Parts: sequence; structure tokens; C-alpha cells
Amino acid sequence: MNAPVVKLEWILIPVFAAMTGYTDKAVRRKIEDGVWIEGKHYRRAPDGRLTMNLQEYYKWVQS
Repeated sequence: MNAPVVKLEWILIPVFAAMTGYTDKAVRRKIEDGVWIEGKHYRRAPDGRLTMNLQEYYKWVQS
């Protein structure tokens, strides 16, 4: 029996940083500088925390 597949899409910055190697500060700087676009690369969760879109990050890396 196969394990269930989990598709990660929107993840918190500390998890994103651990997965990509970017520091928390570097992620926030790319957001502040407009490199990553709100609603596409990142968004605010209902509690106000920033979440990153992992699939859009992969597209950005490949561009």
C-alpha cells in the first residue's frame, strides 16, 4: 500500500527557508523589494503570517 501524497503549496517562511536555503531575512527582503509578488509568490494567512507558494517559487527559480 502506498503512502498518501501530500502536496505542499502555501508554507510558512521558516519552513520555506529551511527547504530552500534562503534566510528568513532574505525572503522578507525579496518581498520588500518586489521580487516576489503578493498573491502569487506569497500571501498573508488569516492570522497575518506570511506564507510562501512553493510551486510559484519553483517556477521563479526556473525562469
